[in-house]
Amino acid sequence: MTAETKRDYYEVLGIGRDASMGDIKAAYRRMAVKHHPDKNPGDSTAEAYFKEASEAYAVLSDAEKRSRYDRFGHQGLGGEGFTGFDPGAFGDFADILGDLFGFGDLFGTRRRSTGQGMRRGHDLQYTLKLSLEEAATGVERSIRIPRLETCKACSGSGSKPGTSPETCSTCRGSGQVAFRRGFLSVAQTCPSCGGAGQMNRNPCEDCGGKGRSERQTTLMVTVPAGVDTGMRLRLAGEGEDGALGGPAGDLFVVMKVEAHDLFERDGRDLHLELPISVFQAMLGANVPVTTILGEDRVVEVAAGAQPGEVIRLHGAGMPHVDGRRRGDLFVHFRVVVPRKISGEQRRLIEEVASLGGGLEPESEQGFFERLKRAFSGGE
Repeated sequence: MTAETKRDYYEVLGIGRDASMGDIKAAYRRMAVKHHPDKNPGDSTAEAYFKEASEAYAVLSDAEKRSRYDRFGHQGLGGEGFTGFDPGAFGDFADILGDLFGFGDLFGTRRRSTGQGMRRGHDLQYTLKLSLEEAATGVERSIRIPRLETCKACSGSGSKPGTSPETCSTCRGSGQVAFRRGFLSVAQTCPSCGGAGQMNRNPCEDCGGKGRSERQTTLMVTVPAGVDTGMRLRLAGEGEDGALGGPAGDLFVVMKVEAHDLFERDGRDLHLELPISVFQAMLGANVPVTTILGEDRVVEVAAGAQPGEVIRLHGAGMPHVDGRRRGDLFVHFRVVVPRKISGEQRRLIEEVASLGGGLEPESEQGFFERLKRAFSGGE
């Protein structure tokens, strides 16, 4: 099919030109389910649609190819729109189609081994709880994790010391068996050896022939200042050891910053409710506060401050993980009215109140006027 006769890739998948990567994958998945040759045996039309959808997905799922296609159409691809299921170029097909049709190692891309029988170890995740102060200053913490490590007795071979594994007779050591599904040639993990390519006739007693055993490991984690809940630190190679000499997985340390008694976090900014007395609100005052990093700052309460009024202290919030300037601290006034006063205090307050002069609520007269008009039917 020439570039002039090919259908528009967006039309093929039934999506708009502003479709996201998720939209593209979902559209291709629908097409794959509908037109896959296994579900339509002997239907050449369905096979053609399936190939056309696969070609469209191969281009639109690649940012660089999609950009060229959007600018120049099929001509801009120079014949590289789709040249068959190349395992290196189309690893995504394994994730989409393998799960749909049970292909497992479709196109030979899923969990490709690094050597005969070798498999990469699983990644691990550890949730690290931090106080807000620790998140603000950064901290070094010791964590203890259980993980599979290479068996020291058999050096990971799974065989009893002095013996060796035998080559699997089913796959002849390749770890995979091949068969055809429709027009596709599919490679699947060998059911006899589980992809190892070898059979263990004399299993190691320490690890039960698995080549790995679970151990508790202590690691030091350096947490940078400014982390927030959900952020992850990746410790390369600190996950599970790989099988049969395969590379180790990674450890992802996920942050969980606990709530604070005084400060409430909003990204890099912090909020603090500051209690002030009636007299501080009326007369004004300088009230000391301590930031999350232990710095002493002064909040200037202006005379006549109102409950809920907010003062912003620039640069007194949380640090940013990339070293940029700190966030701000927003101080919210909470005016506290004393529940009990002495007789002398009451006398003095009553004396002040008798003087009037604006000590009553500013909107009092306006409120009574509106109330009077409401009952009299006036506007």
